Amino acid sequence: MRRLPGSPFFAGMLVANSAPHLATAVTGRRHMTPLAGRRSGPVVNGVWAGLNLAAGLLLLRRARRGDRERWDRDLVSFEAGYLTFALWMAGTERLVRMNWDRAATDE
Repeated sequence: MRRLPGSPFFAGMLVANSAPHLATAVTGRRHMTPLAGRRSGPVVNGVWAGLNLAAGLLLLRRARRGDRERWDRDLVSFEAGYLTFALWMAGTERLVRMNWDRAATDE
């Protein structure tokens, strides 16, 4: 099986996306997902977090398969993917406010 170029970067993006959905699921709040839109509750967020985390880990495993080199080489790429996604989400949430509780900000 051949190595997928860029897979550590995309794995970092997927793992980063799982974090807010997992936190939302644990706290029992709503957070938008592609599965149910803005009305995505804790269960849907838990499923979406699990899917993102599993896909990210599968990409990492495939990137490492048959490669005996150390993780150091791909760690920078993984972290760049994680950071890229985190910055993109922070920026879009600041500008578009897709997941904000409007009632809480009107007070």
